[in-house]
Amino acid sequence: MNLLFAGILIFLGVHSVAIIAPGWRESMLARFGANGWKAAYSLLSIAGFALILIGYGAARQTPELIYSPPGWTRHLAALILLPVFPLLLATYFPGAIKRAVGHPMLIATALWAGAHLLGTTTRADLLLFGSFLGWALADWASARHRPQRNLPGAPPSRFNDAIAVVLGIGLYLGMALWAHVRLIGIAPFG
Repeated sequence: MNLLFAGILIFLGVHSVAIIAPGWRESMLARFGANGWKAAYSLLSIAGFALILIGYGAARQTPELIYSPPGWTRHLAALILLPVFPLLLATYFPGAIKRAVGHPMLIATALWAGAHLLGTTTRADLLLFGSFLGWALADWASARHRPQRNLPGAPPSRFNDAIAVVLGIGLYLGMALWAHVRLIGIAPFG
């Protein structure tokens, strides 16, 4: 559980710099340049993510059961997860979805974490998904009051929403019907 906690702390800590220390972030950008900052950010993010994977995998070997959710929560979670991939893609295919939502990746992260909390049964699940939900909500609230950086992606187009929705639903189906059980070991639909 310590590796999971450390991974979450590193990964979300790096991703929280713009929330809690925007001035420090700007001084590091000035000191190391954009490429130096991106390299450090990427290395720390990868290290944190690796620790999350290792720690969560280890915690699943000796799960600490907290409660058993009712069976209907699986169906509700599947419904809540449906817009996650389209929202993630809308971040990089800007169109009406991105304009309406404002921060589609943060909303997608909150939906992903919240849906997984519905089926949460162990302490590690609560730590992982609860941390990501709290971070996404905090970053979303903070992002509304700070200048937005341009993300790489496709140029704005009237077709971008269709691309995000069609590809996103395809990714959702691929994850739900094939990849989730192979990567995570849990079949979402039984």
